[in-house]
Amino acid sequence: MFGKLTQIAESKIREAIQKGELKNLPGAGKRIKIDNMLFVPAEDRLAYTILKNAGLAPNEVLLKKEMETLQNSINDCTEMDVKDSLKKRLEQTTIRYRIIMEKRLRR
Repeated sequence: MFGKLTQIAESKIREAIQKGELKNLPGAGKRIKIDNMLFVPAEDRLAYTILKNAGLAPNEVLLKKEMETLQNSINDCTEMDVKDSLKKRLEQTTIRYRIIMEKRLRR
């Protein structure tokens, strides 16, 4: 099935190129950044790519970024009460992240 779809897609792309419909597209001539999606199951990679291109991100990606930001804040913080609060938030965020990843591995 995918072989037939690939042939149709390639045919449509060739047609569009011949008609000049693909000229002056945003990003034309620029390198394509390939994201490492080894942690994403193969069947979910297309969906992740679509979400990313739409400016959206899956929860685990957002949580990872939040964890990194919290860790940096902890490292820079000098007030112990604020630092403790940040550590607690990091711990909670890490737990949420691990739950999502465990569910993903059980699929």
